[in-house]
Amino acid sequence: MTQSPATPAARRGMDKLYPDAATALRDLVRDGQTLAVGGFGLCGIPEALIAALRDSGAKNLTVISNNAGVDGFGLGMLLSTRQIKKMISSYVGENKEFERQYLSGELELEFNPQGTLAERLRAGGAGIPAFYTRTGYGTIVAEGKETREFDGHQYVMETALRTDVSLVKAWKADKAGNLVFRKTARNFNPAVAMAGKACVVEAEVIVEVGAIDPDQVHLPGIYVDRIVHNPTPEKRIEQRTVRA
Repeated sequence: MTQSPATPAARRGMDKLYPDAATALRDLVRDGQTLAVGGFGLCGIPEALIAALRDSGAKNLTVISNNAGVDGFGLGMLLSTRQIKKMISSYVGENKEFERQYLSGELELEFNPQGTLAERLRAGGAGIPAFYTRTGYGTIVAEGKETREFDGHQYVMETALRTDVSLVKAWKADKAGNLVFRKTARNFNPAVAMAGKACVVEAEVIVEVGAIDPDQVHLPGIYVDRIVHNPTPEKRIEQRTVRA
């Protein structure tokens, strides 16, 4: 019987390298899916995979990400093409088209405090269905959610996030999918990877299995299904500030 790429059996010890981002996504993405995308602003975003997602034409997507890039780059490209139906995120400010679509009612938006968003993804990957947090109690974030009191404090129940596909950026990957992230570009990427039923990784450096010291692995390959090599990402700077 043929195993799906997203099954645990398919994740064990094989060469997971695909020739390009389009090929890696071709039989994974489709209309109406929920995807999680790593990154913080433009730091640590899977640029090639986002572009391939745009080119796939998949629409009515729900996208979980800290924010939506900037106008015309990162997830901002998918807003321009109207492929995103709903964003689950914590920040809008750097993308005017994101702001415009939300305020005009064209785009659904589920706001999350940043730590809550990270924990919802982590819980999804850990098999925890929900958790309680004090963050957001008494605000619009808590509307419609269960609340409970613990030790004299009020808590909001937040549900875990699981995704059909996760798109992740790593600095280095071996061919079995063991990952190393570089500095702050790690951000949401490990939690995004763990929350996905299928996970596709874009890496700048690809090495053979065994070339990464096990103590240096930030995310084990069990969470990774497919890898794309992108040795020269654009890595735009979101806001460049220089002295007068």
